[in-house]
Parts: sequence; structure tokens; C-alpha cells
Amino acid sequence: MKYVILIHSNPQPWGHPTGDFIPENQALPAAERERLNREFEALLTELSENGELVHGEALADPTTSTLYRWKDGEPLATDGPYSEFKEHLAGFFLIDVAGPERAREIARVFSGPGETIELRPAMWPGGEEG
Repeated sequence: MKYVILIHSNPQPWGHPTGDFIPENQALPAAERERLNREFEALLTELSENGELVHGEALADPTTSTLYRWKDGEPLATDGPYSEFKEHLAGFFLIDVAGPERAREIARVFSGPGETIELRPAMWPGGEEG
């Protein structure tokens, strides 16, 4: 089953890894931040080695985006960010796992202070809805 893990964040200034730029994460003791980073890196290594990680990408600053909306019978392009909210999509990972339990287990490790992690089944090919 394929799932996408969407990372919503509000780092100022913009940068990756997003946790390094989020006040809630920066407020943690250094040892705790290092532990969380080690756990995350270990998970990425595990996912890569066992074939569960299909792909992942960090996304550029949302002010560099272009938004297309349909207006008057054609697409109208406007400069980003795509949303008026402070939180925006910072990156994503596509995983292919045995089932929803494994997907939830992985998403929990992606979650960190000041970020929202969205776990969503992919529809096709090979997704829960596919």
C-alpha cells in the first residue's frame, strides 16, 4: 500500500531540515534534538534499505511558487505562496508499506515539535484506493 507523508511547517527563516528553523524544536535541549535527528535518520536508512521509501523531496520556499486557478475559462497564474496560512507544505515522502499500521508507525517518527505531519493513502497505482 502506498502512502504519502506530507510535512506541513512554518520555519522562519526558510530552510531544511525544517525542524532546525522552528522555535518549538529549537527550544528543546540539544540532546533531545540530537536524539530526534538520529531516530529520523535511522528511519530513513531503514526505509531505504528495506525498499519502503519510494521517493522524498524537500520543497523550496513557498514564495517561489506559482498558483494556477481556473478563471474565465482559462488558467490564471499568480505568484506564491499558494496559501494565506503561515503553515505550508515543506516536503513529502512516498512510501510503499504492508499496511496502514506500518504507515502510521513511520509517520509518528516524522512528527516533530512545531510541525504537522499528514499521512494520506495514495490512490493509484498500488495505493489503498487503487
